[in-house]
Amino acid sequence: MTDMAADFEQARHNMVEQQIRPWNVLDQRVLDKIQGLARDRFVPKRYCDIAYADTQIDIGHSQIMMTPKEEARMLQALAIQPTDSVLEIGTGTGYCTALMASLAKKVYSVDIIEEFIESASVITKSLGLTNIEFEEGDAVNGWPHHKPYDAIAITGSYYQLPEAYMTHLSIGGRLFCVTGTKPAMQAQLITRLGEEEWHYETLYETVIPELINSKPKPQFNF
Repeated sequence: MTDMAADFEQARHNMVEQQIRPWNVLDQRVLDKIQGLARDRFVPKRYCDIAYADTQIDIGHSQIMMTPKEEARMLQALAIQPTDSVLEIGTGTGYCTALMASLAKKVYSVDIIEEFIESASVITKSLGLTNIEFEEGDAVNGWPHHKPYDAIAITGSYYQLPEAYMTHLSIGGRLFCVTGTKPAMQAQLITRLGEEEWHYETLYETVIPELINSKPKPQFNF
């Protein structure tokens, strides 16, 4: 093992023990997957030295990687099972895509930015992950093509989540989204309990960029 690889491995261990676990991420499956995946392979090369830092990372096109602890809380909340079909809106670097693919039966990952799709596809294939289907497109109003989904992860924010996404879930399915406006958006878990019944849980406050083409907050003129 090279010195750099050893340094990254130690940084990954510290990330799990000092950032993620103290943020009430205690699901051992999630912790093991994060511990086993080199985050430094996914971040833009110029930010490799902060791959395991408690910070959002600029990945270009006005998009970011969430902090490691936010990614981990999202994964824990979604409670992805080995039989699950998962939809990810916002592929980004492919890091969360890879983590979800290691937990799920199938992941459909959608991004409007071709560069993200191409890069994530190369990295995940090199890791031997064959259960991911990358799709380029604008999913701002929904992505019904493979529904119902057991879990949906939306990694950009909305002022208000489109209702279509609620109906994409299977009964018992879980959806992670961030809604609201700066300076305090709400990360939420929405669980579909029945045909017309959903449960809402607020996980934490954050600020992440809006999903491209999402509707802005209505402006009221008095």
